[in-house]
Amino acid sequence: SASVLASSILKREKRKRTKNVHFNCVTVYYFTRRQGFTSVPSQGGSTLGMSTRHNSVRQYTLGEFAMEQERLHREMLREHLREEKLNSLKLKMTKNGTVESEEANTLTLDDISDDDIDLDNTEVDEYFFLQPLPTKKRRALLRASGVKKIDVEEKHELRAIRLSREDCGCDCRVFCDPETCTCSLAGIKCQ
Repeated sequence: SASVLASSILKREKRKRTKNVHFNCVTVYYFTRRQGFTSVPSQGGSTLGMSTRHNSVRQYTLGEFAMEQERLHREMLREHLREEKLNSLKLKMTKNGTVESEEANTLTLDDISDDDIDLDNTEVDEYFFLQPLPTKKRRALLRASGVKKIDVEEKHELRAIRLSREDCGCDCRVFCDPETCTCSLAGIKCQ
C-alpha cells in the first residue's frame, strides 16, 4: 500500500516575499539661484535661495550620476585647496599678518595653479563637506546668477533675528505675569 501524504490547506507554508527597491536612474532638476529670504546665516546678509521653477532637467544612470558627483566634488575641492594655498601664501608674505605687503595684496586665485595644490593625494570623499559661505562669496554667487539688485534691508533683518535668538526665555519664577513676561508679550507660551 502506497502512502499518500495529504497537504493541509490550513498549514500551508507562506512564501516569503522579498520586497526590494531598485533604482535605475537619477533625475536632477536645476534651478537658478536667487536671494533666499528663508535662512539665517551666522553672519551678514545676502542669503542664497532658488527660483520657484526649475530651468532644466537632466537624467543620469546611477553610474553617470556617481561620476558627475565625483567630478563636481573634485572641482569644489580644487577651488577650496586653491583658496587655502592663496591664504597661506598671503600669510607667509605678510609674516602672519604682521607686515604690510603690496605683493600679497595683489595676489588672486588666478596666481595659484593646479601644480601648486596636491589634489591627487587628497581623497575627495573624506575631504568633501559643506561649509558656510562668507557674505562676499554669497553676493558674488548671486551676481554671477544674474541677480541685479541684492536687497540690503535683509542684512538688517537678519541681524535683528540673530540678536533675538541670543535672548531666550523669560525671567518668570513662580508665576507668569502676562503683562511683563517677555515670552507672553512675544506671543509664545511662558518658558
